[in-house]
Amino acid sequence: MRDLAIYDMDRTVTRTGTYTPFLLHAARALNPARLALAPAVPFTMAAYALKLIDRRRLKELNQWLLIGGSVPRATLAPAVESFADLILRTNIHPGALRQIEEDRNAGRRLVLATASYRFYVEAIARRLGFDDVIATGSITGLDDIIHARIDGDNNYGPAKLRLIEAWMAQEDIARSAVKVRFYSDHVSDWPALEWADEPFAVNPSRGLRRMAAKRGWRIVDWGF
Repeated sequence: MRDLAIYDMDRTVTRTGTYTPFLLHAARALNPARLALAPAVPFTMAAYALKLIDRRRLKELNQWLLIGGSVPRATLAPAVESFADLILRTNIHPGALRQIEEDRNAGRRLVLATASYRFYVEAIARRLGFDDVIATGSITGLDDIIHARIDGDNNYGPAKLRLIEAWMAQEDIARSAVKVRFYSDHVSDWPALEWADEPFAVNPSRGLRRMAAKRGWRIVDWGF
């Protein structure tokens, strides 16, 4: 059985976050008039900062504002593909590409585990050569319409480890049978980092840098 190399995406593999940039990209492609609602996004973020809404609701509201409450997957697909191309051209850490190639050459199974939405992450993962994606799901109708509602857990914080473990069970991967590397930039991923055999703090946030130093986790910079 192949060992696992599990990567967070935003600010670990990518230089910046991708969720709001994707929504703006899709709005421009699908219905530029929706960009008139973009000034409302800082207010949803302020509501989140004030703990009036949780991260899950923040994502749902911003999706509703910028691309609508529902959109057929086929309609969204061209924007997804062009956004993935843009990310590969402009927003990938050089060191991430080298590490992905190293893990691939070592025979590890490459897994992208991210809080971003599966409906656009899969196109990025495919271009980077990942074998599997564990991401936040969307409620999808029988007619393959993507709704601005999260299906299951928002793949963030402790939920990320739960979803990784659920994926491993689905794939019939016993934890004791594999060695796991986990790469992340943010302290919110500490449960998965602590669970991994080889935790890597990548381009770490201040909180993660402190935690990694205390726990002896390897700190790496993929920015060059």
